Amino acid sequence: MKLLGKILLTLVLLLLLALVALYLLLQTQWGAGWISRTVNQHTSYQLAFSKLEHNFSDPAQFVLNDVSFGQKAAPALLTARHVTLTLSGAQFTAPGHFAAIALQEGMLRISDSGSPLPFEADRLQLIEMSVNRAGGEWPLSAQQVNGGILPWKPVEGDLIGTDASFQASAGALSLNGIPAKNVLLQGRISKQQLIMSNIGADVALGSITTSAQRDAQGAWQVANLRLNSIRLQSSESLTGFLSPLKKLSHVHFNRIDVTGARLEGADWAVTDLNLALKDITLHNGDWESNDGSLSMNARSFVNGSLQLNDPIVNMTFSPEGVSLNQLSSRWVNGLIRTSGKWSRSDKKLTLDELAVAGIEYTLPLNWRERWMATLPGWLSAVEVTKFEANRNLIIDINPDFPFQMTALDGSGKNLLLARQHQWGIWSGDLRFNAAEATFNRVDMRHPSIALSANDEAIKVTEMSAFIQEGMAEGLATLSQQPQRALSLTLRGREVPVNLLQRWGWPEVALEGNGDLQLTLTGNLAADQPLKPTVNGRLSVTSGERTLQQTLQAGQPIAVP
Repeated sequence: MKLLGKILLTLVLLLLLALVALYLLLQTQWGAGWISRTVNQHTSYQLAFSKLEHNFSDPAQFVLNDVSFGQKAAPALLTARHVTLTLSGAQFTAPGHFAAIALQEGMLRISDSGSPLPFEADRLQLIEMSVNRAGGEWPLSAQQVNGGILPWKPVEGDLIGTDASFQASAGALSLNGIPAKNVLLQGRISKQQLIMSNIGADVALGSITTSAQRDAQGAWQVANLRLNSIRLQSSESLTGFLSPLKKLSHVHFNRIDVTGARLEGADWAVTDLNLALKDITLHNGDWESNDGSLSMNARSFVNGSLQLNDPIVNMTFSPEGVSLNQLSSRWVNGLIRTSGKWSRSDKKLTLDELAVAGIEYTLPLNWRERWMATLPGWLSAVEVTKFEANRNLIIDINPDFPFQMTALDGSGKNLLLARQHQWGIWSGDLRFNAAEATFNRVDMRHPSIALSANDEAIKVTEMSAFIQEGMAEGLATLSQQPQRALSLTLRGREVPVNLLQRWGWPEVALEGNGDLQLTLTGNLAADQPLKPTVNGRLSVTSGERTLQQTLQAGQPIAVP
């Protein structure tokens, strides 16, 4: 019996010695290599680390140094200077479940497909880590990440899991190309519901704070979004810059506050923007609101050739459309002011009042093409109930027919300026007069025009101007049908006999001043020249001489 006891004691001692030897060997480079080779040979993963450390003061904790881990024949999912694994009683039934996992000073690569790591833990801790996701709709790159997930049970396509609380900070982060610093995230995910209780970051020399949540169907609810002193530059046009908003499937904003923002892109910019937007939902490129509002002002807004200074906008939203309570701005040294509403059902914009005062505006060279262009789908009609213009300067530098109107005043009522997505003067009454004007180098004093429009025609009921020592008056009718039939009568008393030459009529073989009378018909159809359609008759009297000219469409001038 004593011999048997000695043998058993010797075996126990040898076993303990072997365990101690194995324990010591595992903490050497040989042990690290043996563990790595075992994992590499018997799993689909690739593991490498330089050393395993253990301390009996914390017996459940093991530290791996200089770790690289990932799937074979693929970039490493994880690299870290230290990986601390804390064992738990669940290890016996679930070897991949740890009490805690701490990743320190490395990089974690997020994959949208498959579990990024074949482990789980009661707590995952990140210490000075980098987190990257190259693909997906929102590419991510974050540095100096510190935080934790509790508990951490990653599932396919989701690093955090389906039921966990998380908190993280990042010294620097880039999300879909937008850089940020000093980022803070706090929240929870539960059964596909994501609650972001606190989001904060320094973005574009300013700051952003918000809280939001996403339901199981993917709809977002943003409680408060605040952007302060943002300074953002983009290479996109204004349409391209705003295009991500159209891609949002369903996002509701309780409130958005923007203060002191400066944004700049390709051929557009806005400075010192202040904005408050309440209760609006963006849904598949459209918007919805039951009782929303927008208040906005800026120092300047530039988009191409359009520049607005000190613009102010106040509007409210409803299921029926938009109420434009106020829109005012300084524009080309003058002021523009309006209010009205936009109806969702018929896409019609109705301006109760439109006032333009003191502007000095040079028309773009392609203003005629813009006038003929089709309006966007959201704008079918434009109606102005009351129109006023005071002391304006309008200039057209088109070399074919330049003109200028100085101290231009105007008034109008019930003007339908667009219908079926097409600009025009479709109905209403309109009157203009100016102190001076020049039309293709013909100077005028006190020109005035009055017209009335309906579905059938635009009728010019008054047209007059003083020209040198004389005066010219006329009447005209322009059909609203596609051929745009035009009829015009013009009378002049003591005006230059070749007054009409600069306006396209052939030269008259007379000199000096005289009386003239013109009757003319033609077609002003879109994209068709007027001159080949003109039929006209001109009678000119200078002193005792009278000359008559007849112009027939497509025929040379005839002199009786």
